[in-house]
Amino acid sequence: MSGELLAVAEEAARAAGALLAERFVVGAGAVHSKSTPTDLASEADLAAEATIRDVLAVRRPDDAILAEEGGGDDPAPGQVRWVVDPLDGTINFLFGVPIWCVSVAATLDGETLAGIVFDPNRDELFAASEDGPATLNGRPLEPRDASSLSEALLATGFGYASEVRAKQAAALAELLPHVRDVRRGGSAALDLAWVAAGRYDLYYERGPMPWDLAAGSLLCRRVGLVVEDLPDRDDVPYGVAAGRANLVDALRTFRL
Repeated sequence: MSGELLAVAEEAARAAGALLAERFVVGAGAVHSKSTPTDLASEADLAAEATIRDVLAVRRPDDAILAEEGGGDDPAPGQVRWVVDPLDGTINFLFGVPIWCVSVAATLDGETLAGIVFDPNRDELFAASEDGPATLNGRPLEPRDASSLSEALLATGFGYASEVRAKQAAALAELLPHVRDVRRGGSAALDLAWVAAGRYDLYYERGPMPWDLAAGSLLCRRVGLVVEDLPDRDDVPYGVAAGRANLVDALRTFRL
């Protein structure tokens, strides 16, 4: 079943990606705030999500959907649920920064069966299924093998609320001297895909949502990396860390 789901995920992601690529050139349309004034969504987000829903309505009409803009219902036991971020990296998109993607994953009873992260800017399709390899445009992914945290190129992200960002900045300031360097791309799904592809060694972030993580986490796991929870604490939300086990273990020694 995972092969069929992967094909549907690719069709949906490519359709949304084509729409977004056009909007990236001509403009995103009206913009509105969500959780905070810095948490934005646009007509492009909504149109991309509608495109994905249209594909799923034809290909998988009996499945449930959880999507960033339109929400969703809890699936029934044994019912496939699609976890969708139609535009991960909206702020980049709105500012003309070409680091954003479409993330589409199929889950069953809480486990991800298939996932696609599609980057239209580079025409890069990251794909994985529960029983197959993780690939980039059909070629197997291979993560890097940094032996210590001091060699690791770390990717991270920040929350939208200023009080959360302040705590994240303090934690990162403590960690920064102990890693090779830090990157903040602005798309959690791409960060995870790039860890799986060996472009980064390690990723952690507090505050990402299920639609940010579902497909990218599967990519990491299918190349032998670990994806671990960071429980919420001190008014800092739940997070995840992904990378080789030795690096994630070393990361956990810091108060992230």
